[in-house]
Amino acid sequence: MKNLIGIEDISVEEIDELIEKAKDIMKNRDKYSEKCKGKILATLFFEPSTRTRLSFESAMLSLGGNVLGFSSADSSSVQKGETVGDTIKVVGGYSDIIAMRHPKEGAPVVAEKSTTKPIINAGDGGHNHPTQTLTDLATIAIEKGRLDNYTIGLCGDLKFGRTVHSLVTALSRYKNINYIFISPKELTIPDYIKKNVLEKNNIKYTETTDLEGSIDKLDILYMTRVQKERFFSEEEYIKLKDVYILDNEKLIKAKKDLIILHPLPRVNEIAVEVDEDPRACYFKQAEYGRFIRMALILKMLNIK
Repeated sequence: MKNLIGIEDISVEEIDELIEKAKDIMKNRDKYSEKCKGKILATLFFEPSTRTRLSFESAMLSLGGNVLGFSSADSSSVQKGETVGDTIKVVGGYSDIIAMRHPKEGAPVVAEKSTTKPIINAGDGGHNHPTQTLTDLATIAIEKGRLDNYTIGLCGDLKFGRTVHSLVTALSRYKNINYIFISPKELTIPDYIKKNVLEKNNIKYTETTDLEGSIDKLDILYMTRVQKERFFSEEEYIKLKDVYILDNEKLIKAKKDLIILHPLPRVNEIAVEVDEDPRACYFKQAEYGRFIRMALILKMLNIK
């Protein structure tokens, strides 16, 4: 695996291998503390991020490597009119591996053509977010013990939610996965996901607007925020932003072994009271992201 642009770039076997490596890192941190000594990760974030950028930086530092980069387009030469390709060509000369986030879909494809250094897509517009998906899969595997035979509900912004698109694509390669897509009609899962992933592989799915009526059927609930930055209209965003709010009352009907995931940041879609529920795994999920990214960096640099 030279680059990770979309989750389809990585096989099921490689996903399973990365998760096992992440588990080993969690148990034996000292063993990995110098694995990337002398290596440099460039984090190029043309769009704001907290968890993804910091978890990449934490991952590389935890492996004994170094980090350079920027946290917004405002602090890069993009402000002067430099192209993505030129930025990548220059930074490729300063680093050994690059993680980049960009608001435009397809930007990482331009990046991979501009350097020989490994490129990791840390999110491109509403398209892909493969390392969040690896984080999600690692969380499910660690908390539930497997990655097959689930009914998973995905709730909220399924139209613009790149984490949703990548997760559906990845989980669909495992056996006996059934999806319940819960969203307002304005934010339903895109047709290309239905046709190219679900229908193509004869995977069962249901679309509904009803969270409360679906929650008792779920093994996993994946909540997402309605993303203000993806809307052209403030009025439309305000209308949809609080459509779903998960609280303790809604969880009364849920299975005792349900796990609740969220890529974060949350706004109002999960009430703070839910944080105390043992089924709430979203903060653990953020922590697991560090370890799966450590495993990914090692794999892409061919370090055992």
